[in-house]
Amino acid sequence: MTPGRSSERSAPDPDPTADQATKDAMSNATTVSPAHSASTASTLITNIAALVTNDPSLGDSSPLGLIQDAAVVIEGDRIAWTGDQSKAPATDNRVDAGGRAVLPGFVDSHSHLVFAGDRTQEFNARMSGRPYSAGGIRTTVAATRAATDEELEANVTRYLAEALRQGTTTFETKSGYGLTTHDESRALRVAARHTDEVTFLGAHIVAPEFAEDPAAYVALVTGEMLDACAPHARWIDVFCEKGAFDGDQARAILTAGQARGLHPRIHANQLSYGPGVRLAVELDAASADHCTHLTDEDVDALANSRTVATLLPGAEFSTRAEWPDARRLLDAGATVALSTDCNPGSSFTSSVPFCIALAVRDMGMTPDEAVWSATAGGAAALRRTDIGRLTPGAYADLTLLDAPSHVHLAYRPGVPLVTGVWRRGERVL
Repeated sequence: MTPGRSSERSAPDPDPTADQATKDAMSNATTVSPAHSASTASTLITNIAALVTNDPSLGDSSPLGLIQDAAVVIEGDRIAWTGDQSKAPATDNRVDAGGRAVLPGFVDSHSHLVFAGDRTQEFNARMSGRPYSAGGIRTTVAATRAATDEELEANVTRYLAEALRQGTTTFETKSGYGLTTHDESRALRVAARHTDEVTFLGAHIVAPEFAEDPAAYVALVTGEMLDACAPHARWIDVFCEKGAFDGDQARAILTAGQARGLHPRIHANQLSYGPGVRLAVELDAASADHCTHLTDEDVDALANSRTVATLLPGAEFSTRAEWPDARRLLDAGATVALSTDCNPGSSFTSSVPFCIALAVRDMGMTPDEAVWSATAGGAAALRRTDIGRLTPGAYADLTLLDAPSHVHLAYRPGVPLVTGVWRRGERVL
């Protein structure tokens, strides 16, 4: 798997156990005269109240490139045309959006979906006053090691179907709950059956067996484990934090991954101030993720680099930690992405709409900024230009909302607004 490969294979079908409300939502917009399969046919989606393209040249000159009373044409798996619905070309098929909003499918650029077990008790205790620390990861490591491949596969499929129902069409996911050569490589093989945006995170924490010899674990991660895992991944990640890996260890791990053709991303500055953000910029990492505790130098470094600041409000919500200051980053000129950080310990949500609402309410983002960060921003965090936007040539990944505007994602938090999803030109919800 190489950095140039396009993201994701076929999405799983929507969960057959979905409740009736979800099933009803699948039929809210009506397709008229389906003439051909999505692989050969052209489809016009018309009667769109507000279309988010993420291309200022196509719309209102804002970063969202918003077009009112819009239409979009899909040919095969790509966007062929967007614009005023009165100027739409003829197509094989026609879908009436019913005066709803359409935006790019969400790009979830940070998740941890290959795991087993449950950490309900930890969450309950934390909500009763215990502070979060990275130690809880070990609970999931034990459960994941004990799980079969089939159990891990079933979990990934379940959470992907859950995310798809909420408008996510592209996702990145990591290993990191195995921490042995065997378990890390099998986690990546499971992930690679669902996405090309696969990240090797053997350096999540020091494996329990190496608690007294962290240097030996770093040697394993940069040696035998990397050799086994690199063929199945595009990215390499490290948790650069007190209690996990320090700056020197993180640099050694990421540069070893670079030497094997993996591009770096990094868990940086989540729990405390540290070297993670500046290391990310130094190594041209695609993203520095969390970015909660930042100095002025950290902010300046991000603003003057290609490294995206990926913010993960689900983690702060679930741990009652300090919110990242998105406003500070945006005002400095940094590129910001929003993602779920879906994992069983610190952010057990697959809902990008929920994270958008949190970012607007508690992180200083406007609704427009949050939507851009959850689509185009996520694409930037994966160094992609073929997703996260609805422009000719981009993949036809679209989300239809049961609302006249994307602002409703923050305006109506917790409401299941996603009523249709197209992925690679196929209607999957």
